[in-house]
Amino acid sequence: MRGLLVGAGGMGRAWARNLSANGGVTLAGWVDVRPGAAEAAGGELGLNVGYYGVDLGTALKEVAPDFLVDVTPPEVHHEVTLAALAHGVPVIGEKPMAASMAQARKMVEASETAGKLYMVSQSRRYDGQIRAYRKLIRDRLGPLGILNSDFYIGAHFGGFRDEMEHVLLLDMAIHTFDAARYISGADPVSVYAEEFNPSWSWYQGAASATALFEMTNGLRYTYRGSWCAEGLPSSWEGDWRAVGSNGTAVWIGNEQPRAAIVTEPGGFHSKTEPLEVISEPVSSGIAGSLKEFLHALQTGETPNGECHDNIKSLAMVFGAIESARRRERVSISEVMETI
Repeated sequence: MRGLLVGAGGMGRAWARNLSANGGVTLAGWVDVRPGAAEAAGGELGLNVGYYGVDLGTALKEVAPDFLVDVTPPEVHHEVTLAALAHGVPVIGEKPMAASMAQARKMVEASETAGKLYMVSQSRRYDGQIRAYRKLIRDRLGPLGILNSDFYIGAHFGGFRDEMEHVLLLDMAIHTFDAARYISGADPVSVYAEEFNPSWSWYQGAASATALFEMTNGLRYTYRGSWCAEGLPSSWEGDWRAVGSNGTAVWIGNEQPRAAIVTEPGGFHSKTEPLEVISEPVSSGIAGSLKEFLHALQTGETPNGECHDNIKSLAMVFGAIESARRRERVSISEVMETI
């Protein structure tokens, strides 16, 4: 299958390596708005690719790709995805889906009009430990009532993130919010959130946040996070606790998931037995995303990150931002329809 890659930054290079390593794929064209950027990246990677500068329309016509990979900044996803779908080309794009909910809704509509797949690469789903944790919860915990995650990392990126208005919620929380949906199998109903910036923060925008989501089936999901928390960092996947009717399961993203399952209820404390799950190896990260995307193109099956589903994770981000702005609880249905 012939792929067209748009974007030649750090993640663009990672996707170029990913595409080149897949025996069923030919990287047939590369586009970037910066003159010479794609050529330089291809030269560094030793790739023989057609380069089309800023001209995405010409690339779509001349390459005639079987799919397009969008690795542009979020504010450009809308333009690139709509152009590809208008040419009848399926798209796999980097997160977040779009820079606004209005743009995201148009992208979903374009996928429907074209009858072509648009998938967002939520690469954190392609991890053996998160899959083991999800299975442990579903098989052993019973109905889930509480889900908590902590994300605390002191990240000194420099560059554009230092000036972003909603740097934690908009740049990073999409991974954790999407993971919460994946782990629980529940969708968001409403959210109350607060953003803030500690006095020592090196970010211009709010680098810390808390959010309480009401999810379907009565589940409450609590998010706590910060980009400016120095020392004792959480894992990049977050540190998780899930509580159900039959016990509790925890997953510290760098460790195997484990649980305590009730064996004898009653008394001051019910008796429990420990349980640890060993994860199975999977194609991880963007390699897993590409594998599932190609499988979906070949079989017609619906993949993780398909746009109709992924827009719900994006709505959690913009719902939290809107709640923090208003200082009140926000309905996710409102976010999906009007914000």
